[in-house]
Amino acid sequence: MFPIIPANSAADKGNQEGIYGFGAPSGTVTAMTNLVSNTGVVASDTAAVAGAFARQLLAGTEYGGDKGIFGFGTTASFQDMTNLVSNTGVVASDTAGVGTARGYLGACRYGLTGTAIFGFGHTGEYTGVTNLVNSSGVVASDVAAVGTARYAVTACEYGDDKGIFAFGKDGVVVAYTNLVSNAGVVASDTAAVAGVTARQLPGACDYGYDKGIIAYGRGVGDVSTSNKVSNGGVVAADVTGVGTARNACPGTQYGGDKGIFGFGSGPVGMSNLVTNAGVIGTDVAAVGTARDAPGACSFG
Repeated sequence: MFPIIPANSAADKGNQEGIYGFGAPSGTVTAMTNLVSNTGVVASDTAAVAGAFARQLLAGTEYGGDKGIFGFGTTASFQDMTNLVSNTGVVASDTAGVGTARGYLGACRYGLTGTAIFGFGHTGEYTGVTNLVNSSGVVASDVAAVGTARYAVTACEYGDDKGIFAFGKDGVVVAYTNLVSNAGVVASDTAAVAGVTARQLPGACDYGYDKGIIAYGRGVGDVSTSNKVSNGGVVAADVTGVGTARNACPGTQYGGDKGIFGFGSGPVGMSNLVTNAGVIGTDVAAVGTARDAPGACSFG
């Protein structure tokens, strides 16, 4: 009997690409995008698609095995629309929102059937609600909070079929986490491991097919510190930072087993590649327009 190989298995991910979208250049917001090749090269700007609402502080994640989704965010008010990303990196116009409008949230995939989850954020007050995304990119209504309500979180996959929400602010900056099962169930808070710096607005991505990494963010000030996430969902102590310290610089995977952090507060446009061993590289000069708080996800 032949083994079942899931759509998002390592065997299918060598051509995986990434995309950065939306965000805030100086004094405005945008819906432009930048593709990331399967070798980690960031392309120049792609103009916003008609019908894609400009915003920042949104989240992005893979879904359906080879597609992506950007969701939620903020301009002068909080938003709840989403934009699907095809398996060739084309961003669709807005899909009417489902769930609580908010910004400063995180998102990641979970399971082996192309599902994903958006969670936490700021609605005018902190929240811990989540919204599941099915394998067709349809966002479900709110699931009541389990973890402590907070905003400015990040999220990534680990263990090939599970996820983790990490860090953020609930009145004070924190370093605890919430694991997501392969059925999309969010667990209660896991206390921070000793030696982990609390911070808000870090980025995160997976690497090495089954592990994750959280990096950058703002504690007392901006940092470039990183923390690896094991394939069991355990967050390791701080690793000394590489690259420009900044916050609001999301990460995404590319090439199946590598990752990239890009853009961020300033605004800036540089990027930092992550090897399949979880080592973050020095700054790569900006190609796209510098901007703060875009979203990022993989596709292909």
